[in-house]
Amino acid sequence: MPSNEQRRQAAKRKLERQLERRAEQAKRQRMITIGTTIAVVVVLVAGVFYFTRSGGEQQPPAAQPPQPQVQIPTEPAPPPVRPVALPDPTSCTYRPDKQAAKPVQPPANGEVSSKGTVQATIETNSGAIPLTLDRSLAPCTVNSFINLAKQGYYTDTSCHRIGTEGLQMLQCGDPSGTGSGGPGYAFDDETFPELSYGRGYLAMANSGPNTNGSQFFMVFGEAPLSPDYTVFGTISEDGLKVIDDIARAGHDGAFEPSPGGGKPLKDVRFTNVTVNA
Repeated sequence: MPSNEQRRQAAKRKLERQLERRAEQAKRQRMITIGTTIAVVVVLVAGVFYFTRSGGEQQPPAAQPPQPQVQIPTEPAPPPVRPVALPDPTSCTYRPDKQAAKPVQPPANGEVSSKGTVQATIETNSGAIPLTLDRSLAPCTVNSFINLAKQGYYTDTSCHRIGTEGLQMLQCGDPSGTGSGGPGYAFDDETFPELSYGRGYLAMANSGPNTNGSQFFMVFGEAPLSPDYTVFGTISEDGLKVIDDIARAGHDGAFEPSPGGGKPLKDVRFTNVTVNA
């Protein structure tokens, strides 16, 4: 039979073993808790990083604002014809004006023919635009355009404005690219009251009566204008296709609301202008 002392020692050892097991269990529980906490912190940090970088949700790529679809007539307007022919020859005067945007000599004053047509081609980075210049419509204007083209005035210049609604035209001829530059001379309008504008017309831009210089516009669609802008030729169907593509690309709205339109989003630069005259 075990003595009382032996029973006390056995009970003591049992208690010590129980305390050791409890301590070991507590240690394991602490390790599990610490590991779980670390895992949660890692997940939270990763989540904060993701949401900070992404703005709270996954963002799609930014879309460019859509350009309105351009409605363009398909048929060229009938070629313009003067109701009364001009005298042949016709007298032309080219007056000194503000400083030229690019050095160039004005045409000589004097008489020029009002008969026949001249073929010209505007070579651009977007394609060729063939033109027919008509002396019977505007002999002084045709004479000036030929003079500027032969001196390279239009070479390496850009078209600074396009209108795609209301007035549908591409305006070019200013080496400064601002819409205010000219050749350093001006000449009179060659208009007539019956004049109207349509797809395929080549006309002079101006800043008022008798202020023609180097800027011109090419009508590719509607053009509800008063007869105050000299028409001096027409644009071929191939040339109109080039302008149509430029128009469909849209513009930046830089000239809204007046005079309207903006800089073409598809850059248009003249690489050469040739005339067969």
